[in-house]
Formats: sequence, structure tokens, C-alpha cells
Amino acid sequence: MSKSVFYHAGCPVCISAEHDIVNLVGTDNVEVVHIGEVRERIEEAEKAGVKSVPALVTPQGNVLHINFGASIADVKG
Repeated sequence: MSKSVFYHAGCPVCISAEHDIVNLVGTDNVEVVHIGEVRERIEEAEKAGVKSVPALVTPQGNVLHINFGASIADVKG
């Protein structure tokens, strides 16, 4: 993985965190994935270790859970 991946579900907490992350690391260094809209990426997020969103997966594979917007189980429905 060459850049971080920021997973979120579109809630207000997620959108706020997305703006902060993009401002901190830059758009070239993070891929933003709205798993509420791109549902086929939920499994990818789970395999990376994401338990709740918003979450940032670093290039080294570390998962940084940011605030608590929704659990992956809630997003899956």
C-alpha cells in the first residue's frame, strides 16, 4: 500500500474527519473510500482491520480509528 486509505460512511462525524485528514496528509497521500456508497469495499476494510468508521489505514497497515461514527456491522446493515 503506497498511501493511506480513509474509510467512512458519510455521517457528519465521518465527513468532518475526512476534511481534517485530507488537510493533514494531502489529497495525494490518502484515498478516501465512502463505504456507504462503495459497498463492495466493506470487506476490504474489514480485512484491513477496520472495526468502525471513520478509520484511516496507514501505508504500514496500521488502523487508526477516529472518533466513532458507526461500526462496520451497522454499515453492512
